[in-house]
Amino acid sequence: MSAANSLQVNEAMAAVADSRQGTTYGYKLDTNRLGLWLFLVSDSFLFGGLYVTRWYLLGGHRPDLNQMLGLIVTSVLLVSSFFMNRAETSIAHGDRRGMLINTAITLLLGVAFLVGVVGVEWRTAPFGPADGAQGSVFYMLTGMHAFHVFSGVLFLLVILRNGARGLYSADKHWAVEACANYWHFVDVVWIFYYPALYLIGTVVK
Repeated sequence: MSAANSLQVNEAMAAVADSRQGTTYGYKLDTNRLGLWLFLVSDSFLFGGLYVTRWYLLGGHRPDLNQMLGLIVTSVLLVSSFFMNRAETSIAHGDRRGMLINTAITLLLGVAFLVGVVGVEWRTAPFGPADGAQGSVFYMLTGMHAFHVFSGVLFLLVILRNGARGLYSADKHWAVEACANYWHFVDVVWIFYYPALYLIGTVVK
């Protein structure tokens, strides 16, 4: 076989390999997306059950909580979704630095939310976990949500580490997309929990 023919064969084999790799990645991307959405749907049943429990146990009443703190932590979490969206958009356009900066901001805001809810609200609430229905409802709802936020923060740390190592590109950044979708899901849950715990109903005495 001549050198020219050998080169053509090698190029053809490389083209086939690239084609198969692209097809494999596309297939994995579709199945990963399906798996993530199935997980989020299943997780929504857990949060939905807790949400219904709040209304069943407290009805038209709500816990006596710090309204200003509730507004602050809610604002922090909603703003974090904006930066997470910017992180995903940045890497989709090949901007690795923008992705890292916005992911880091999202992570810091997530930690700030946890500090506000777990570190401050849990300690200053005028009741404990065993103090009737309001204690059970408040600590169960905020505790389960805080656990998911903490999981999201760990996910963000992984994204930051891998992003700094250059593992994501405009064409292949499924992990960043998955993290963004998970983070937005957690934020949406809090949009329902915040008014149910802080705004709707009369304060339980």
